[in-house]
Amino acid sequence: MADASSKAAAAARASDPRTTHPSLNLSGNVISAAFCVPFKVHYCPDGSWQLDSRHGTSALFESLSYLSSAESPWVHTLVGWTGEIAKGHRQKEPPITCQEDGGPFEQNPRSTHGAGTYAEAKSSSSHEPCLQISSSSRAQLAKDLTAQHGGKVTPVWLPDEITDDDTAILRDQRRWRKYGEHELFTLFHYKQNEPTDGRAVRKQWVDYHCLNKAFADAIVDAYKPGDIILIHDYQLLLLPSLIRQRLPNAYIGFFLHIPFPSSEYYRCLPRRKEIMEGVLGSNMIGFQAYSYARHFSSCCSRILGFDSSAAGVDAYGAHVPVDVFPIGINVDATMQAAFGSSGIEKKMGILRDVYAGKKIIVGRDRLDSIRGVAQKLQAFEIFLTRYPHWQDKVVLIQVTSPTSLEEHGDKNDKMANKISELVARINGKFGSLSFTPVHHYPQYLSQEEYFALLRVADLGLITSVRDGMNTTALEYVLCQRDNFSPLIISEFSGTAGSLGNAIHINPWDLGGTADAINSALIMPDEEKRAKHRLLYQHVTTNTVQAWTDSYLKRLLTNLASHDQAIATPALDRVKMLAQYRNSTRRLFMFDYDGTLTPIVRDPQAAIPSDRVIRTLKSLASDPRNQVWIISGRDQAFLDEWMGHISELGLSAEHGSFMRMPNSTGWENLTATLDMSWQDEVLRIYDFYTARTPGSFVERKKIALTLHYRRADPEYGVYMARQCQKHLENTVVKQWDVEVMTGKANLEVRPRFVNKGEIAKRLVAEYGEGHGKAPDFVLCLGDDFTDEDMFRTLRHSQLPEDHRYAVTVGAKTKQTLASWHLLEPADVISAIALLNGNKEGVNAAVAAQVDSEQQRR
Repeated sequence: MADASSKAAAAARASDPRTTHPSLNLSGNVISAAFCVPFKVHYCPDGSWQLDSRHGTSALFESLSYLSSAESPWVHTLVGWTGEIAKGHRQKEPPITCQEDGGPFEQNPRSTHGAGTYAEAKSSSSHEPCLQISSSSRAQLAKDLTAQHGGKVTPVWLPDEITDDDTAILRDQRRWRKYGEHELFTLFHYKQNEPTDGRAVRKQWVDYHCLNKAFADAIVDAYKPGDIILIHDYQLLLLPSLIRQRLPNAYIGFFLHIPFPSSEYYRCLPRRKEIMEGVLGSNMIGFQAYSYARHFSSCCSRILGFDSSAAGVDAYGAHVPVDVFPIGINVDATMQAAFGSSGIEKKMGILRDVYAGKKIIVGRDRLDSIRGVAQKLQAFEIFLTRYPHWQDKVVLIQVTSPTSLEEHGDKNDKMANKISELVARINGKFGSLSFTPVHHYPQYLSQEEYFALLRVADLGLITSVRDGMNTTALEYVLCQRDNFSPLIISEFSGTAGSLGNAIHINPWDLGGTADAINSALIMPDEEKRAKHRLLYQHVTTNTVQAWTDSYLKRLLTNLASHDQAIATPALDRVKMLAQYRNSTRRLFMFDYDGTLTPIVRDPQAAIPSDRVIRTLKSLASDPRNQVWIISGRDQAFLDEWMGHISELGLSAEHGSFMRMPNSTGWENLTATLDMSWQDEVLRIYDFYTARTPGSFVERKKIALTLHYRRADPEYGVYMARQCQKHLENTVVKQWDVEVMTGKANLEVRPRFVNKGEIAKRLVAEYGEGHGKAPDFVLCLGDDFTDEDMFRTLRHSQLPEDHRYAVTVGAKTKQTLASWHLLEPADVISAIALLNGNKEGVNAAVAAQVDSEQQRR
């Protein structure tokens, strides 16, 4: 008995993932974030809840179920939106059964010569115009979901309003889908919407941000140190960064279940930078196919400017691995459903009788614009024309279930009408009183009907023009365990790369698809068996359970093996605004080039825009604010473009000169310095500018700067490095100066003159002048020279929640700043938020801070 107990304990330790990577201090908990819970939620008149299985994303739901099961070594919590809550009823209506025309399923196919409509297939909406749900009912839903799912479920609530008695008011529930499905899903599948004035999209973007923020709140509340957070799919692309803001040390994995487009297509997305920045808050990013991962890395380089490779992306001081994980299905459950019911055998018999003597081609798709149903029908029409001997001997059974997407109604109707017209045309052209070549079922099939259809099929036909993962293909392979019928799959499906022994087709090549159908139908039995054996082996080996374990294992391996420097999180605007409003002694220190204005090829062209001037003037006009521009620019430039804002403090040449607020005179902090080193530096600069076309020297009163923005990028960097080595081996050894590297420039200046010394002086003088230290400090900068300011703040006595050191731009190296912003436009937006601006995302931020202050 003792030996048995010891073996059991050893086995338990071996299965415990915490023992594999002890350095990570894992808690053993996994928190999964999925857009919706796996159930359709109905609120009944008596205050109880009714839960029905949700169609779609079956592989994801199977993965979540596995993590919550006893098979998994993890303790699992699922965080998901409730979805649109509908009015419930206790008795389900019996299914409509129709036997006209001898249809084998519960509803008739659109197989007649008429066009038909989709009116019956569209799900009737029973959503209440306004639902009022008490806090006790919301708590009960969490219990019911947990009981039904088999593991803890935390529903995310997205109310339009919360009343004083904590009742949630739900009105327009579908709004939370719109940005993800109208903008992201469409573009990620290489489709574009018609251009608009942007007002609706801006509102949808705010909703999208609020959705991700609600998920972040729920996850942060559930999180314990050592937990692993897994985030799924395109609806939650901002979530990794939002969590990273509040949980800097969290272990975060992200997986995208749909395609990721090429950079040329992705760059059409107006919010392209915000989306990518959101995903890069992860510790690892997974994709369904290699091409998707490659596209993502390319976008990080081309759009954000980060260094990237096939292995990952270097962003904000951390390495973010990018990898490929083709998802599978629950093989055991599928086999049990497909082969474990006598009802399926009965339905198979009915199908064989109805289609006796005919080859059966099967397609099952959603009514989405990317499923390729129209291409499938057109290819089938060409097949019957090109190979007339198959007429009367083959049927296409096409099941087209209603879309789960919030697509534009007119587009959806046009697609449905087009499909109905194609069906009618093919049946009218090739059909007869005794034969109908296309049987079209615009409906959901029962599980028994679906698996019976896959088992009797002679050919599976998938013609998606784009999709991430196609479960039908994998289920078809399993259902052909005994028949070995071939599978045709689109090369644009994310599953195609995993099914190398299927017949791959280009769905846009209708003739090629028609030829592939013929080849599949006449394929010799031995070839069928050989191909199917390899397909079956792949599907049964790469299950959804194996996928889940593989993803987690790779995430933990990356966390343990890489130098896991913490990525600098995006600026938490909610936290910043709340602290700003609660403070009365505020100090601002802003760099200029690359912070308030973008870096340009000609430094003299980097003049502040009207918006920059207005934003700074508004900020400085508040008597509680002391605002400083601490720049490498000389006095003349700062006087010309900002000298008219009398409330501004100005510091030129990295702290060599200062102009106090409400003053016109400049103080020279380097008046007593020996400047004889400048002659030697100019001689060296002249040597390298003569050999580097496009480079030039900027001579300031104190510092000397060599610019190479206009030079060839690679050659300019090379010559700048040579010049830096020359300076360090000569001038630096003779005088007390230092060589600073900036963005496409080298600068030589006295060693003690830097922005850090100015920041230290300003913080100290503020305390002396006001009797107290500032209770809000915002410091913004974009390059190496600004790290001195960040270092000063980090080592100061100011409380951490009173100081905001923010680096600006796409950084790959580590920084001493606590936060980051992507570009100067984000800087102006963040400052405008403090001024009361409520446009775009600022509206959601201000609304949240307002709400929190009202509750207090």
